[in-house]
Amino acid sequence: MCVRKRRKMREAKTMKNETEAKKTKKKGRDERVEVADGAIEQLIKEYGMSAEGIFGQDGLVKALTARVVEKVLAAELTHYLGYAKGEKAVEADGNCRNGSTRKGLVSESGPMEIEVPRDRAGSFEPVLVKKRQRRLSGLDEKILGLYARGMTMREIQAFLEEQYGTEVSPELISTVTDAVLEEVREWQSRPLERVYAMVILDALWVKMKEDGVVKNQPVYLAMGTRVDGTREMLGIWVAASEGAKFWMRIMHELKVRGVEDILLAVVDGLKGFPDAIRAIYPRTDVQTCIVHLMRASLDYCSWKDLRAVAAALKEIYRAVDAEAARERLEAFAESAWGRKYPMIAANWKRAWGEVIPFFAFGMGTRKLVYTSNAIENANRGLRKIIKTRGHFPNETAAVKLIYLVIRNMTIKWENPGKAWSEAALELAIHYGERFNATPARPS
Repeated sequence: MCVRKRRKMREAKTMKNETEAKKTKKKGRDERVEVADGAIEQLIKEYGMSAEGIFGQDGLVKALTARVVEKVLAAELTHYLGYAKGEKAVEADGNCRNGSTRKGLVSESGPMEIEVPRDRAGSFEPVLVKKRQRRLSGLDEKILGLYARGMTMREIQAFLEEQYGTEVSPELISTVTDAVLEEVREWQSRPLERVYAMVILDALWVKMKEDGVVKNQPVYLAMGTRVDGTREMLGIWVAASEGAKFWMRIMHELKVRGVEDILLAVVDGLKGFPDAIRAIYPRTDVQTCIVHLMRASLDYCSWKDLRAVAAALKEIYRAVDAEAARERLEAFAESAWGRKYPMIAANWKRAWGEVIPFFAFGMGTRKLVYTSNAIENANRGLRKIIKTRGHFPNETAAVKLIYLVIRNMTIKWENPGKAWSEAALELAIHYGERFNATPARPS
């Protein structure tokens, strides 16, 4: 018999065995499901089909949850001791089962009591419900989810009691949310990418209590765009006042966390920030956010002149290149609007070195570069949550909530969008090997 024929016969036999194994497995699973279905039907008859009978304080869901937890804990102890209940102990030191202890838990189904098995040596450490743990993890996640949507502790307390019949104290909610602070610290110090195509830094203003007085306090956010177009928030910083030293500290922190190069940094005219960037990343192009520059310019105008002045300024940043833009700026300065509001042209000329970098790219790429729309959209979502809170008692409370909201937002940032394909090509040509220093993340 030839080799090829024997190989085909072996492959056919293997496929047949795999098919039979799958059928056997499926048959066993179906039989278990039928048994489980029969047991559930019997329980439904006992508890009734009303909402109270299923989800109430003494309902089926709560009873099943407690029973499943007890079964898992019993299985954990069996694995730890090495023998099943009713069998002879195999431990040389004589460690064995030693009854159980009743323990109160708070879950999404409400408060419940379970039996936690013990060992004689007291060395058994359960995994599902750890020692001194009083809440099932699902409840913690639900509390964090509600908190991240802007609900106060009292509102969360009322919601859980109304929806689930679960009574929790504001102190418990505070404990759950404070547990996130360690996660925040790890997130703030996590390693970053070697190269970012863009980093946008912007300020979010929040009301914060300081020395018994509620003040508007800036919270600074930095959003990085990787070379593959996906985005991530790099950090959250709170400072009483901005300045070169503060921005230098942020740049040093990014450097320590692994950022070797930033191709473009988009800022909103923050004092001292361009110099701080160049001190740490001398090759980085610093781009002023044109949207912020426009807003600052229009602040000088009376409301009846806003539309006309805005139209004149648009001609500057929509020019073909930097030279044409400079000519239009000079023309604006000599125009009636420029003479009426001379401080506008003066501001543009003062920031001109940071206004023109985006002229190196095509119109499609410019829109991604000269504005901080990406981080503005994130800030808009944050403001919706923050405005319901009134004010924060301290800096820690503000950072905690902002982090939780950002954590929910990052899911939407995985897709870079169609516009990035064109921008990536232009950036790769413009920056050469710097753009390709870090490979794009796999999709």
